[in-house]
Amino acid sequence: MSTDKKRVQFRAPNRLIDRADALAAVLGEDRTDVLVTALREYLQDAAHDDALTQEIAAAYYDDEISFEQLKALVGAEEAANLRVLKQQLDEDFIDEVADA
Repeated sequence: MSTDKKRVQFRAPNRLIDRADALAAVLGEDRTDVLVTALREYLQDAAHDDALTQEIAAAYYDDEISFEQLKALVGAEEAANLRVLKQQLDEDFIDEVADA
């Protein structure tokens, strides 16, 4: 895992932050560690959610996200598969337009 870090700021409901702080106290960690772990686990779970993966793929096909972003979300192997499929879809579209 990369040791590069980016500072982020966001607003969250007080109750959510209070719960994160309580868990951090129980674990002997700081709030940042708890939030980073929660975000990492959420993103990992999201990568294995079929409906969300379809949304991610659609965003890639529509050029809303880059290949690098795709790879970060679904992993290198799945991203490579989706890139091949996108290329095939693009080629099919070109063939359809040429035949019209």
